[in-house]
Amino acid sequence: MKLFYRQLLILTCFISLPVSVLYAQQGTNQYIPVSQHQTIESGTYWPAGQMLPHFATPASQLDGIDMKQGKLSSEEKTMLLAVQGIINKRQPRIFLYEHFSEGKHKWPRLLNLSVNELEATQYMRLVSKYKNELKGVILYDPEKSVHYLNLASTVAGLEDAIPVTSQLYELLKQQNIQLPVLADLRKLPYTKATEIYEYMYDQYWKKCTHRLLISLPPQRGFVRDLAVASGAAIVWLDARDWKENTVLRKFMKTMQPGESIITGWYAEERSGIGLATEYGLSTIPSDFYENTTVYAGMQQQIQYPEIPKMPALENKIYLALYMSDGDNVQYCQHAMSELWDKKGRGVIPINWTISPGLVDFGPGLLNHYYTTATPNDFFASGPSGMGYSLIYDAHNYLWNATSGTDFTPYAKLTQQYLEKSGLRVITIWDEVNQEQMGAYVRNCRYLYGLTQQDWERRPYKVPTYIQDHKLAFVPNLPCYANGVDVIYSFWRDTIAKFDGSHPIFLSAQGESWKMGPDNIVALKKRLEELSPGNIVICRGDHFFNLHNQANYLPFNLTLLPKMKITSSPTSTETKFAADGTPCEGHLWISKKEGNRAWIQFDFKNEYLISRYVVRHAGNAGLPERLNTRSFSIEVSQDGKKWTRVDIQKGNTVSVTDVDITPTSGRYVRLLIQDAGEDGIARIGDVEIYGCRK
Repeated sequence: MKLFYRQLLILTCFISLPVSVLYAQQGTNQYIPVSQHQTIESGTYWPAGQMLPHFATPASQLDGIDMKQGKLSSEEKTMLLAVQGIINKRQPRIFLYEHFSEGKHKWPRLLNLSVNELEATQYMRLVSKYKNELKGVILYDPEKSVHYLNLASTVAGLEDAIPVTSQLYELLKQQNIQLPVLADLRKLPYTKATEIYEYMYDQYWKKCTHRLLISLPPQRGFVRDLAVASGAAIVWLDARDWKENTVLRKFMKTMQPGESIITGWYAEERSGIGLATEYGLSTIPSDFYENTTVYAGMQQQIQYPEIPKMPALENKIYLALYMSDGDNVQYCQHAMSELWDKKGRGVIPINWTISPGLVDFGPGLLNHYYTTATPNDFFASGPSGMGYSLIYDAHNYLWNATSGTDFTPYAKLTQQYLEKSGLRVITIWDEVNQEQMGAYVRNCRYLYGLTQQDWERRPYKVPTYIQDHKLAFVPNLPCYANGVDVIYSFWRDTIAKFDGSHPIFLSAQGESWKMGPDNIVALKKRLEELSPGNIVICRGDHFFNLHNQANYLPFNLTLLPKMKITSSPTSTETKFAADGTPCEGHLWISKKEGNRAWIQFDFKNEYLISRYVVRHAGNAGLPERLNTRSFSIEVSQDGKKWTRVDIQKGNTVSVTDVDITPTSGRYVRLLIQDAGEDGIARIGDVEIYGCRK
């Protein structure tokens, strides 16, 4: 269906502004690292809570080889990818081309990477240039089993060595590249995959990082450079085969839910993803993702797009359309890049699923999509949060994760990366139970809502669930549709019979490999003919907030189209106080005499106010000492008489997220008593939650 370290012991020299952290002050009690300014001059940066290592800023000019054009063998590619991993973990200097359906030079051009491409047949020149940074070679014999490519690559990453066959070793010596043999795997007697990976587990797994496991076919390259650079094990075992399943379980059960991740892909999707999910692990599909060690060295600060106000709630049909497969970072790098440039994008709202893991894998790619997005482009997380987790396998009627407690580490990890990436909606594959819904509510407060897959393989349809009177779980009907005709046929009768007596909310998902923006624009026209003037194609954030508004549930009032903001004098723009993006370029900044400032919201009607969120300077990547120290929240019905509903003193964290006693009011104001170290008030974003009375 889908195309899909030794742990680094030394944190080498890097220059960084402080990493921002945030705490939910009531209701969650969780630690959440968020986006950061970071420039690493050399080496890598892999703190706790970060899924992948960040690498140094790429060199001003990279050495490139087109392995596809050169028609290099799997063994030659494996050697070059190991060289890339070893060299790039100190500073990215090597760029290897292999799979580039979007155009060979597109991403380097968009991200201002200069690549000096060498003639592919002269690839030994590249090895020779960097030979002094290589400690030796790992010899292996692929004729015994192709799985020795994975074993040799794993050992190479631990030893700063390169995996080579006997023939390649002789060629190295002919090129005067004299490297000692650090391990000779040719002497091993094993020929079966299970034997080779059992040997890897017994001899090397304890030396590898347990924060990352690479599942990758032996003769495939791509994220192999990441494995070598991070000291991760590379395995390829089929979960459908019981003997191979048993060996794969050995690796997975020694990894830590909520702290470890798997990348690459599996021999079969649902058995592989399902087995990882069983151990509380999620997978970032990445088997065709190139140059991770280059793209993970780009600037880590994510530029959230500004959020437009939602339409006024009316008795209409609200339809959210999602594009599938964004959990797969190779899709984000290749196929999505092609779709992004197609005619029709931006004409009507489209919900693009994308991987929160791009924060680590390729922040430059994520920022490209964000900075070129139109107001009609909305981004949602793929299944089922930070990495692909198959909670319930609807095809095989199998629960891979059962309890909410076991699910909690994954939910907490998901919250961290939703906040880092600015994603407010998740698509779940395939379903969740009540306990897991509760875990999302408690641990993923950044969410506006979730969609669930309904594969239409049972005698009933997955209903819409509301968990804890807060969070909506809406089914995608249809899901993974292989064309817009399927979506049209599914909802044709419902839309044609719409009587306008109340709003209805429909969500559908299309297979990204089978449709694009132009197809969705055409679908909108066809649906309009069924019920003229009643179809509202929705962004995902608008869809869930309108849904909650219609159902008398709490929603983000700052998205109301007629909401008005006023404030003390600001050196930026007043609207920045609630434009949905806390980035540095969108900070509300005010310097008021006496170190005091204020922001006031008028929602035009009374609502029952129940929660507020304030994102401070640290959430934009600025030093935490600039966070607002003391402030209060007040509510009023008339704008004259105010009721204080919360006060914060001595604040140091970067996000304040507080549930308050529900209070009726039309106006809410934030009064700043102590703006922070330099007396300048900086607010990244404010959200106020309430429901209709």
